Amino acid sequence: MTGEKIKTLKQVHELKIDKDRKLFSANHEEIINGVTTDVYFVKTFEILKELGKENVQVVAEIFARKSGIFCGLPEVLNLLEDTGVEVWSLKEGEAFKEKEVVMRIKGSYGEFGIYETAILGILASSCGWATAAREVKEAAGDASVLVFGARHVHPAVAPVMERAAIVGGMDGASCILGAKLAGLEPKGTVPHAIFLIVGDTVEVALAYDKIMPSGEARLVLVDTFKDEAEETLRVAGALQDRLQGIRLDTPSERGGVTPALVQEIRARLDLAGFKHVKIFVSGGIDVEKIKILKDAGADAFGVGSFISRACPIDMTMDIKEVAGKPVAKRGRIPGIIENHRLVKQK
Repeated sequence: MTGEKIKTLKQVHELKIDKDRKLFSANHEEIINGVTTDVYFVKTFEILKELGKENVQVVAEIFARKSGIFCGLPEVLNLLEDTGVEVWSLKEGEAFKEKEVVMRIKGSYGEFGIYETAILGILASSCGWATAAREVKEAAGDASVLVFGARHVHPAVAPVMERAAIVGGMDGASCILGAKLAGLEPKGTVPHAIFLIVGDTVEVALAYDKIMPSGEARLVLVDTFKDEAEETLRVAGALQDRLQGIRLDTPSERGGVTPALVQEIRARLDLAGFKHVKIFVSGGIDVEKIKILKDAGADAFGVGSFISRACPIDMTMDIKEVAGKPVAKRGRIPGIIENHRLVKQK
């Protein structure tokens, strides 16, 4: 890349991709320069320039194809930073209805038109993830919920996804960059790998307790080697009051985490004098499982694929004014659609 914004088909044809490129994801410069746009927006700019209309002032509105939670605003504003446009939108985290206008952009079409693809993609994906997260948090209620979805998506978008999940209501994220972008510290303990390498759950638990800072949760996986209830009591006996919780991640090959298993572990912990120890559940968790397992005694959840696989919420951008005159394509109503919830952003 030359650092020059794509404005002509000639630039598109001359664009060369480094044969040694290590990752296929677009970098920040490429997105800002329009390399990820649909090529027809480049052709549009060239035609408008030929006709002397590339700087015509327009008003564009973006509406959602179904209801959800609004997310992705900071990235859109950053993308439009040097275009001179004005932007109105919903606030991040607000709910919107089907067909509701979620954003309005006013300015020179030649300055922002090339970004339509990126803007709609940012909003569609971010709103989809935030909406799924809101469903999860509403099901969990006062129970803590962390997003563990980074492993299910391309690493280039994993931080975007986990940040969106926090906007949607999740209490934390395991992805380092995702959590940091949301102003939080990442949360998580250790995976099954370390238990398999060391060979004993209690030995790992004691080492974790010894070397990790006091602010890191003493929460231990108990499903690697032994019966989960038995391993729970072994760990609790070793860490005593320092143990804050145990994590159940029983694989589907063994039936997954069931309400009966949660109830048994809760009862055995209580009988042994470990009522303070919480039960954290992960592994294929969705809204229905949260409801059932919470009723059985689970205190917190880690949710991954339910959020990461959420469908994007389709967004559509329409030109509604050209040079101050109301317009619209067939099937749409000409002119601005009032939405008093939109807030001036820039």
